[in-house]
Amino acid sequence: MSIAAMTEQVRNGNGFIAALDQSGGSTPKALRQYGVADDAWTTESEMFDLIHAMRARIIKSPAFTGDKVVGAILFEQTMDRTIDGIPTATYLWEKRGVVPFLKIDKGLEAEVDGCQLLKPIPGLSELLVRAAKAGIYGTKERSVVSAANRAGIAAIVAQQFELGKTVIAHGLMPILEPEVTISISDKAEAEAILQEEILKHLDALPEGQQVMLKLSLPTVDNFYAPLVDHPKVLKVVALSGGHSREAANEILARNRGIIASFSRALIEGLSAGQSDAEFDALLGQSITSIHAASIAG
Repeated sequence: MSIAAMTEQVRNGNGFIAALDQSGGSTPKALRQYGVADDAWTTESEMFDLIHAMRARIIKSPAFTGDKVVGAILFEQTMDRTIDGIPTATYLWEKRGVVPFLKIDKGLEAEVDGCQLLKPIPGLSELLVRAAKAGIYGTKERSVVSAANRAGIAAIVAQQFELGKTVIAHGLMPILEPEVTISISDKAEAEAILQEEILKHLDALPEGQQVMLKLSLPTVDNFYAPLVDHPKVLKVVALSGGHSREAANEILARNRGIIASFSRALIEGLSAGQSDAEFDALLGQSITSIHAASIAG
């Protein structure tokens, strides 16, 4: 797998990043959205079999190619599994032309100063070594900002960049994700503090190092332009954050240089009970609309 080719795809690829990284806590909700009821499994292993089948169906769909989907974020178990007998990351890149990323965070700490830091990640170094061997290009790690609290936001950004440095040291590209909760009353103020803190850390990164950023869609259009244009940022991507696909696409299209990295909004409307023709048609429409919004800016 060519790191240079993957970097080029992420930097200049004409599309968005699919977030297929629902973990243990969010998997039942994702399966319910997909039309699979909670009584369809009795063990966690069976639950993960079902979500892998859903992800494999998405990845194998004719619309899911590097023409519109530049990358995909995987859950650890998805990385460890196969599609048609081929390791998932290898299948994504070699069969679909899609750059594979890995979700590495293990959930959130309790809220302090209006923010939730990442929980410790046991065995992080071993996981990153294994990911690199599996052909993973980069990682994603999510923490949450729920108030315009400078101390809390500074702590989150510092932790994200510290983890990012570890990821870079293992030859991988970190997607730093300090998500701002879209429903808070001081969202714009939180975004202003967040950008200030991110810029401090970007400016301190050694020459030749880059990170990616995954951020909530901003309150003010093009507010994150300084991050989009920063030489230490490979790409800024946006999460849907609870917006419907239609609403998220509408906001995204107004923001230059930012592409989507949607999860729930991507699979909106898909169902296990659909025929392959119905499923592929709906997924194709979803991918086309998110792609159009991603390149509009």
